[in-house]
Amino acid sequence: MDNNWSRRKFLITGAVAGAALGFNPLASWIGKEEADNIKKIVAKCIGIDTHNHMDVPFNREEFKLQHYALASELNSSGLSAICMTFQVDRPKLNYEGEAYERFITSLDEMDQLLIENNLTRALNYKDVKNSVQQKKKFVIQSVEGGHFIEGKLERLEIAYKRGIRHLGLMHDGQTSPPMGDIYTDKPQFNGLTQLGIDTIIECNRLGILVDLAHCNNEAINRAIEVSSKSMIISHTGLNTRLGKDEKMAKMMMPRLISEEQAKTFASAGGVIGVWTHLADTPLEFAENLKAMADVVGTEHICIGTDTKMALPNNVQERFGKKTNYSWGESSEGFLYRVVEAMLKNGFSEKEIIAITGGNYWRVFEKSTSA
Repeated sequence: MDNNWSRRKFLITGAVAGAALGFNPLASWIGKEEADNIKKIVAKCIGIDTHNHMDVPFNREEFKLQHYALASELNSSGLSAICMTFQVDRPKLNYEGEAYERFITSLDEMDQLLIENNLTRALNYKDVKNSVQQKKKFVIQSVEGGHFIEGKLERLEIAYKRGIRHLGLMHDGQTSPPMGDIYTDKPQFNGLTQLGIDTIIECNRLGILVDLAHCNNEAINRAIEVSSKSMIISHTGLNTRLGKDEKMAKMMMPRLISEEQAKTFASAGGVIGVWTHLADTPLEFAENLKAMADVVGTEHICIGTDTKMALPNNVQERFGKKTNYSWGESSEGFLYRVVEAMLKNGFSEKEIIAITGGNYWRVFEKSTSA
């Protein structure tokens, strides 16, 4: 047996057991009656973070030295699942075929990571229901950017067979060949190229949910025209909700969605993920959710934090914010803090259950039923 693998599994399973035996995310935090109500609501949620990064290294030897306590962090969060997301376009790609090499390496490493954490991928809504009934945490495998396709649509079927069920069409760097217009770049393609269109159609055929985060307005509207299934924008926020940090707001502004565009997307059956960026407290985050709900309705929003549930043991916090520490160090798991803030903001239990998972699972079920 691989000694590295054995040691890593021992560390991770030990952490999970500790969490199960001793972690009480609501202890000494709020009154017992309120805490019991929050726990009751969280227990009813099939909570999911629709954009959570698990950026494994592209070097397999480096991966062997890293330990991700994903199961422990997920257990503490109160969520049932994350869309376990990775990207292959950073650092910059240097040659044809490199994106696909990184893609396969990442999936191989995630196979191992899931084994060590005793977690599985849900491939359809039946898997989701089975995991929930068995009280098991799970992941939806997601990739941010179609760079790995490199003009070869047949690779989407390979991705599907490897467990990909959520595809972000674009990311920061342009694909080769291009798929369409990225919201932080100068428009060049009138929304989508033929490859972008063909990718959406093939995802519809296979049963992969299409994510339009990082697409500009023209790309989103073109995607609505060609897709036969509802889609998601997994991580954004309203461009009227800029927070208190002017420098951060200026940087994030191109990544935010207007009220008009949000209404257009929702009217096509889409679901929009609100991220934790530009919110300094759980209450501010709940206010951002409320603002989006006022525009598109509670049935068209979800949570996509753009954080990292678990960082490897040898990477410092500055490389990415951990989900359970979205608003600083705390003994409360992520979803418990969000539900408390949503209750304070006037959301009903039914609305909370929909926003924290129900809306995503609705489009996931339809998208994956090829």
